[in-house]
Amino acid sequence: MTRSDHPRHELAPLLASPVRLSIVAALAANDRAEFAFVRDLVEITDSALSRQATTLEEAGFLEIVKGHVGRRPRTWLALTEHGRAVYARHMTALRSIVDLS
Repeated sequence: MTRSDHPRHELAPLLASPVRLSIVAALAANDRAEFAFVRDLVEITDSALSRQATTLEEAGFLEIVKGHVGRRPRTWLALTEHGRAVYARHMTALRSIVDLS
């Protein structure tokens, strides 16, 4: 195996953050999820989720959609096709690294 063949080269640097990886993993199982659901699942604050979601949105990994349910404002998060593809590659690379040991 040459240096460029090692699966670590397929890891997404943005997903090196445990919080961002947790957010993407939570969204990978759903078409979209309400902000509060992801916040509670990942066990972070509103401001932390907002900051990380914006980072992921700027990278093209997720879409943030604002709307209302009745008169109450709601925010939904959804992975983009690009985000799903990057997450799948990242997880495949992690599994390959573990399998090398």
